[in-house]
Amino acid sequence: MISAQKIQSLVETAFPGSQVEAEDTTGTNDHFQLTVVSSSFQGKGMVERHRMIYGVLGAAIGGAIHALSLKTLTPEEAGKLS
Repeated sequence: MISAQKIQSLVETAFPGSQVEAEDTTGTNDHFQLTVVSSSFQGKGMVERHRMIYGVLGAAIGGAIHALSLKTLTPEEAGKLS
């Protein structure tokens, strides 16, 4: 089992200076929504960004994490949504 806080901590460690929000969408600690705003995504497409996150979460994907909804944005992209 993994918590939203643990996911958030892992991603924040891997992407220093990023803004990370993790939410347990079902209350069962296996379905999560994750939003990451990081300059590390600059120049990368959606698939590459998602692979970067999957790389951080490793074996938890498909194991402790049954479902993961990702939103990956650069700071500029996030600013346009505000």
